[in-house]
Amino acid sequence: MAACGRQVFGWHRLVPLTWSHVARQTHHGEQKRTSASLLCKLTTASNGGGLENLSHVESRKYVLEPECRTSLIPCPLEKQRTAVAPGFIEREKVVRSLLDMGFSDIHINELLCLWPSMHPQQLLDIISELILLGLNPEPVYVALKRSPQLLKLPVTHVRRRSGYLRKLGLGEGKLKTVLLCCPEIFTMHQRDVDSIVGVLKEKCLFTVQQVTRILHRCPFVLREDPGELEYKFQYAYFRMGVKHADVVRTDFLQYSITKIKQRHVFLERLGRYQTPDKKGQTQVPNPLLKDILRVSEAEFLARTACSSAEEFEVFKKLLAREEEEGSASHMPDNKSLSLDEEEDEEEDEEEDEE
Repeated sequence: MAACGRQVFGWHRLVPLTWSHVARQTHHGEQKRTSASLLCKLTTASNGGGLENLSHVESRKYVLEPECRTSLIPCPLEKQRTAVAPGFIEREKVVRSLLDMGFSDIHINELLCLWPSMHPQQLLDIISELILLGLNPEPVYVALKRSPQLLKLPVTHVRRRSGYLRKLGLGEGKLKTVLLCCPEIFTMHQRDVDSIVGVLKEKCLFTVQQVTRILHRCPFVLREDPGELEYKFQYAYFRMGVKHADVVRTDFLQYSITKIKQRHVFLERLGRYQTPDKKGQTQVPNPLLKDILRVSEAEFLARTACSSAEEFEVFKKLLAREEEEGSASHMPDNKSLSLDEEEDEEEDEEEDEE
């Protein structure tokens, strides 16, 4: 009887030890799921069942549990991979193509972020058209950053505009300067571009080669009003006596009419500039255009005008007041003569003098 009591006491003392051992070997989440089955088996063991079978079963369950759990992990990831695979693959193709063109990873990421909702293939198509014009990746990147609207243009529109620019002689490397300075050349209406080109050819009588050089060297003329562009040329030709070749060579049209008038009239009133006569002669040697317009204001005052900054500031205020009052207009708006009419008038004046 005493032996039986010791045996029962030994079984009951073994049960909590076995439970604590199993609890330490299992994770917190697994302990909740297996508590019922363990309790049933431990109860059986306390009634006289063997623990060897229990130990064998539980250890096998513990070994197989991670395997079962691992087999369930790929299921949601597989569904997720299937859902994003089409867009991801297309994006990767575009990225690889841009890398092959010479774009850096940083540039590609920034370009893709310009219009996140845009299809990556649209980005690739627009960039491909610009690369075909002979542009390098760097100017294309800069132009798209400055004017992201280029990416929304239809590819057919970009192709037509590219063909038009080639006809103007702006192919290969020449278009790089135009695109960097005036990327709007692709987004402008065709009639606006035609209007500027028409003024240069028909109103100002530049040759085709001269128009190409003007657009290449002074692309900002594309942003100007056609009437103001014509007036700027007339001011150079009639008031300053600058010929076509000098206008093109000195990039005269890139400067604002305000700057041109301020420096020209200031020199004129100082007696340092004269409008050439019919024979192109002056009583004083006129300074070169590059010494008038291409230099800074300080250098202009020190070397060309030989005057002080204070005097020039006072003059600019007076000239602005005169412009507002309309009293200092050397070429009225209603006197818009063509070059042929000017030559006819000069011939008539020469006949009268004879």
